[in-house]
Amino acid sequence: MIAEFAVNNKIYSATKVSLFIANYNRELRMETDIRRKKKVKKVIECVKRMKKIQEEARTVLKKAQEKMKRQAN
Repeated sequence: MIAEFAVNNKIYSATKVSLFIANYNRELRMETDIRRKKKVKKVIECVKRMKKIQEEARTVLKKAQEKMKRQAN
């Protein structure tokens, strides 16, 4: 559990965000009550932000992959 927390909360240099932020668009916190109800509008906004972060991360990772491929060849 602690190792998983560490991996999901680590900010990666390529994407500048943690895996948890990229997937859920918020900081990983242990004390959060997951049973709390949220308004639909807030959820929609969160999903939009999450998709934007994931697209940015995808673009950065693709560029890094292309750079590594050029260097290897």
